[in-house]
Amino acid sequence: VTGQPAKSKRPKEPGENKIKPVNKKVKPKGSKMKERESGDSSLKSQSILTQVMDKGHFQKAAATLSLSAGQNMELRCKGNDVTWSYPSYLDTFKDSRLSIRQLDRYSQLILANSTAADTGEYSCWLQLCQGNKCRKDETKTGSTYIFFTDKEELFVPTPSYFEIVYLNPDKPAVIPCRVTTPSAKVTLHREFPAEEIETDGTDILYDVRKGFIYQHPTSAHKGIVYCKAESQGAPQISIKYHLLYVEVPKGPPSATIAASSNRAEVSDSVQVICTVLGEPDVDVSFSWQYPWQESERPVIIQTFWRLINRGTGHTTRISKSILLVEDFEARDAGSYICRAQNLQGETTVATKVELN
Repeated sequence: VTGQPAKSKRPKEPGENKIKPVNKKVKPKGSKMKERESGDSSLKSQSILTQVMDKGHFQKAAATLSLSAGQNMELRCKGNDVTWSYPSYLDTFKDSRLSIRQLDRYSQLILANSTAADTGEYSCWLQLCQGNKCRKDETKTGSTYIFFTDKEELFVPTPSYFEIVYLNPDKPAVIPCRVTTPSAKVTLHREFPAEEIETDGTDILYDVRKGFIYQHPTSAHKGIVYCKAESQGAPQISIKYHLLYVEVPKGPPSATIAASSNRAEVSDSVQVICTVLGEPDVDVSFSWQYPWQESERPVIIQTFWRLINRGTGHTTRISKSILLVEDFEARDAGSYICRAQNLQGETTVATKVELN
């Protein structure tokens, strides 16, 4: 990577001395790689992702890498139609430190001035395209999980100081307190009553790349928890996680509809409210049909949602769409139809508003 200080050109990792011999020893390595890649296709797929170590030096990217925060990092993926995946916040904030270029024979990903927050999985794959349709080539992929270690930031930083984790009885729940130093000792703690939560490696386990995993969540696990990490220094505390137990049947939205009045006078304002109760982490979209819609009769539609506690530790998401008709006229009388849709399907409900 050009433009960086000389001292940071040399990666601070254990393998450095092994991959920096004199040039005449490096060239045969490069030729061997080319022979392997142009030969057997299974070997080619294994070496699709490489890490650029120094000027002209490469090595196959290991399953996990540890780099010091502050280093520049370059990865290359061999192929002429490459797609990359990397920690999503780099996209969210349109981070200018990240650059990706597609060249003739490979794609290049460069991350400058890395930080602890960049810790995560970096992967690439080739696209197989026929016309406008493309799909992932499963035989030509590469992936590495990179820890950007930082003594000041043992936990991977997050944009918030508090997160909600939903405990669903039919799937594992993850408390995502990931660390930047893979050797750090991490423990899970309940805020009230104050105690360390035992991780038995079966029902509750720790994955250094994900966090603590509750394999079979129950309502007994709900509450506020945090993680503690130790690594050659004072322990550090993660943000807090509010664990909410959820038990709402999966399926199309459970929708209801009601009008502020089913009989209206001319010039009244009428509200029609479509309500859905569902899982806290499942989005619901609404669409409406109403009289004189084709004539672009002006109405006001507002959609919002919030979480409600149903008691016994169960949390539900209430989603609402409100259609407001101002200055009601005779032509506005008729059926008001709401369609509520989630990933499981669609529900249609209707009500009538008549002219008084």
